[in-house]
Amino acid sequence: MADEFELWLVRHGETEWSKTGRHTSLTDVPLTEPGERQAEALGGLLGGQKFARVLSSPKRRALDTCRLAGYGDSAEIADDLQEWDYGEYEAEKTVDIRRTRPDWSLWDDGAPGGETPAQVGERARRVLAEFERAGGDVVVFSHGHFLRVLTATWLGLPPESGRRFGLSTATLGRLGHEREHHVVWLWNQPAGE
Repeated sequence: MADEFELWLVRHGETEWSKTGRHTSLTDVPLTEPGERQAEALGGLLGGQKFARVLSSPKRRALDTCRLAGYGDSAEIADDLQEWDYGEYEAEKTVDIRRTRPDWSLWDDGAPGGETPAQVGERARRVLAEFERAGGDVVVFSHGHFLRVLTATWLGLPPESGRRFGLSTATLGRLGHEREHHVVWLWNQPAGE
């Protein structure tokens, strides 16, 4: 029964774009050297934990984090774990977008030519359904905004509530149960370098 198991969340290590605050969804940017060290350190945080399934976004930054953390051999690609599609705002910084759209919020407005919060929430529900069927702990290697929506969805909140869950690169989180309630057991635990 899934209520005995946990969903472990790993955000990929640092990239040049994450370091500078550029929205990165479909662009396949690599980890920086510090990001590679962070990914290796995540392996220490994961402590050799055995998982029923290891799922990764197909993006290089997530797959490399998975591999460097020691789970590359068992990783399954899951397209639903990709980052929020930022559409026309790909590679842009929020501060630059707000020069022309001062009240813009990804969480309220989505991205023109990209995804809405509801669309990202639908992908999150599919990932959670995979977790429920796994029969054991699952680890996912993914991206900041997506993992925030996934967590909100797990807690029964609307996707937009992901705005309340700040998430740094190269961090670990754990979702699970406390009796009949969905809970967050660990959040934004840094790997260090």
